[in-house]
Amino acid sequence: MLFLVVSLFLFGALLGTAGHVPVPVTVLGGIAITAWLAVFFWRERRKSGMKGASR
Repeated sequence: MLFLVVSLFLFGALLGTAGHVPVPVTVLGGIAITAWLAVFFWRERRKSGMKGASR
């Protein structure tokens, strides 16, 4: 999944909207998306762990 995030970020930086904004803004956006995905992953992992423990 991390490979996909990095690939899409680089692709967007080269060809997409990210190519029209300053590099620091693009990097901050990438960091924000990565943090959001990490929190989502952690919450889903914790949620699935709780389901297994209640069985």
